[in-house]
Amino acid sequence: MTEQIRTFIAVELPSQLRRPLAQIQEQLKRERHPVRWVTPDKIHLTLKFLGEIAAEQVAAVGESCARVAAHFQPFQLEAIGVGCFPHIHRPRNVWIGLQGDLEILSRLQTEVEAALAELGFPPENRKFSPHLTLGRVRRQARPHEARRLGQAVAALAAPSLGRWTVEHFIVMRSDLRPDGPVYTPQHTFKL
Repeated sequence: MTEQIRTFIAVELPSQLRRPLAQIQEQLKRERHPVRWVTPDKIHLTLKFLGEIAAEQVAAVGESCARVAAHFQPFQLEAIGVGCFPHIHRPRNVWIGLQGDLEILSRLQTEVEAALAELGFPPENRKFSPHLTLGRVRRQARPHEARRLGQAVAALAAPSLGRWTVEHFIVMRSDLRPDGPVYTPQHTFKL
């Protein structure tokens, strides 16, 4: 049987951005909302989630991503603002927004998506909405608990948490463990 690897394509964050992200999480944790928080060292910007793929496909994914990376130069992003998906009144996800060279980021994501579609990976049905996931509302959360979380998020001020230059992106392996996922870079592509 072929080994299956849970895989995604992502932009990593600089270490100096992780502390302000953790501070936003800490503000929300004080009220004990029903959220599974992403540990700050695991927060990333997802370009494409591939799910479980055959181990031998990782090399082809890497080759496709390398071709995409060759068309891009480093660009700037800024983490700013906080919100919820699908919306503040019925949150399922708590996120930090992004500003900066979003057109370049969107083009990068579109080209990654197209390159991987050529390998047979189905394109995402939803429009790309760049964000950094801070946490996911637990399935057993009651509607009033979720609304209370949405109100707390709406009350938060999240001015700029930091700017950075995106200089590369990564094919990442994700091994799910009881104490949280373990991410292992498989390929890194410089812009």
